[in-house]
Amino acid sequence: MAVVLTHGASKPVVKVGRVAGQFAKPRSSDTETIDGVELPSYRGDIINAIDFNKGARIPDPDRMLQAYRQSAATLNLLRAFSMGGYAELIRIHEWTVGFMKDSNWYPRYEEVARKIDDAITFMSALGLTPENTPVLRQVSFYTSHEALLLGYEEALTRRDSISNDWYATSGHMLWIGDRTRQPDAAYVEYFAGITNPIGIKCGPSLSSDDLLCLLDQLNPTDEAGRITLIGRFGADKVRDHLSRLIETVQKAGRTVVWCSDPMHGNTIKASTGYKTRPL
Repeated sequence: MAVVLTHGASKPVVKVGRVAGQFAKPRSSDTETIDGVELPSYRGDIINAIDFNKGARIPDPDRMLQAYRQSAATLNLLRAFSMGGYAELIRIHEWTVGFMKDSNWYPRYEEVARKIDDAITFMSALGLTPENTPVLRQVSFYTSHEALLLGYEEALTRRDSISNDWYATSGHMLWIGDRTRQPDAAYVEYFAGITNPIGIKCGPSLSSDDLLCLLDQLNPTDEAGRITLIGRFGADKVRDHLSRLIETVQKAGRTVVWCSDPMHGNTIKASTGYKTRPL
């Protein structure tokens, strides 16, 4: 996907995956009820189990260790793939055999892949190959998740021995969720102390004043790249609220990255009973 976007837009693409750490789930309610039975909500595999019974919903601290081990293993796999030759551009046709072959979009993808192949062939003729040009052989892939379980995040916070800055090491970019971004919340206090690039989920309930307050707390020096504002309004509310927040940021002269979350805010209860988000 990143290669197609880079080719089509002629712009570099920063690749960030919501992986290796997204184990905690924000919930709107402390409990859920099925067939008249009320139990504590499932809060993600790092806390309790999704099975609907009393024992499964008891928080288990060992789950934090399991989540850490699985995250570390996932990161090792990502490093192996991204740095070990799997990401070579000359393999662009091999990447999609599994999930694109039966898609109606496959012919269009093949057309783009052929154009990229032609460009690589041209560069090879000029002497630029994966062997002497690292950007053709490897890729930087970053991880991201919501820092919802503060005890876990604090345990993985480290001080850089050279700069003395504090970093959250559970992921490259962490974000504050739409339910936990109150200016006086513990989450904002924690994020103000780390140097990572950070995201703020912005929903319809975020007031313009609160947004400016958050920017003052989390990025007082207006450092470019520090803050990504992730819009998650839903299709029926995005027109009213996104324009309002963009105008607020522009009038204040603040520097942010805007990112669209097209899934959250579009939740429906499907006939299957599963939480469903139309894109």
